Amino acid sequence: MKLIIREKKKTIYIFILIVLIAGIGIYLGLKGKEQENIVNDNIINKLEQENNIAKFNFETKTVKLNSGYEMPLNGLGTYSLTGDTCYNAVSSALKSGVRLIDTAYMYGNEEEIGKAIRDSGIPREEIFVITKIYPSQFDKTKEAIELALKKLDIEYIDMMLLHHPGEGDVEAYKAMEKYVKSGKIRSLGLSNWYVEELNDFLPKINIIPALVQNEIHPYYQENDVIPFIQNLGIVVQGWYPFGGRGHTSELLNNETITRIANNHNVSSAQVILRWNLQKGVVVIPGSSNPDHIKENMNIYGFELNENEMQEINSLDRNEKHDWY
Repeated sequence: MKLIIREKKKTIYIFILIVLIAGIGIYLGLKGKEQENIVNDNIINKLEQENNIAKFNFETKTVKLNSGYEMPLNGLGTYSLTGDTCYNAVSSALKSGVRLIDTAYMYGNEEEIGKAIRDSGIPREEIFVITKIYPSQFDKTKEAIELALKKLDIEYIDMMLLHHPGEGDVEAYKAMEKYVKSGKIRSLGLSNWYVEELNDFLPKINIIPALVQNEIHPYYQENDVIPFIQNLGIVVQGWYPFGGRGHTSELLNNETITRIANNHNVSSAQVILRWNLQKGVVVIPGSSNPDHIKENMNIYGFELNENEMQEINSLDRNEKHDWY
């Protein structure tokens, strides 16, 4: 009987011990999560307090990135441009003075862009090339980077972005960090990252992104997101500045924008691009039309006044035109 009692007591003690260990584990886990949140806040607060918002230089038409490199304020987006159309568009853009070219693995045009750059005769260091790796490549980032280097064939990549968040994005970014150390990639960035994603992502990496590229146009202005990113010393770049396919005509014919354009004797497209620049947003409008490409470059001869900026700001509908 005494043996049975001792065994029961032993069982109870073991159960209590297990409960205590589990309780301590849960407590430490919660403390660790709390500490992680503190680390997140400390990193974000430190960056914000450094007051290191990148200033646009409208004389040189460049901005100095936190990586130390100068990047043009406006360029050419090449989404949907392929084959000879892409090659001719990039060639025309370079002849018109464009020095910023944006591409991506998913655009399927890195080879054409690289050839246009090599054939241009323009010194490599004068051209800034951005490309992106897609989430489907995150599990083999090294191969993805080497593929981009091979397709472009322009010695190095000025900036590489993660195209949008996905499983393994932190590991993919850290793989890109190694290429920065080797000089094969000069700057790093992110595309389609917002406040919540950045708060989660930044504490896990070593090199703060130099750029965040998001959808930005008068109908989707990200007025809460842009200052957050800029306060971290990260430059903001806007894609779909004219609203994207299926929406461009409506935006370019908006009554407010056309009236402001007429006031300055410029096009609606130029007004929208200038509005972006004055908000501190780098622009990469896409086009294959040489006249439009040239027009999109000519946005430094006028300035929107405060009232005009506010009028365009009032057009915000929070209307996103792509799923990213």
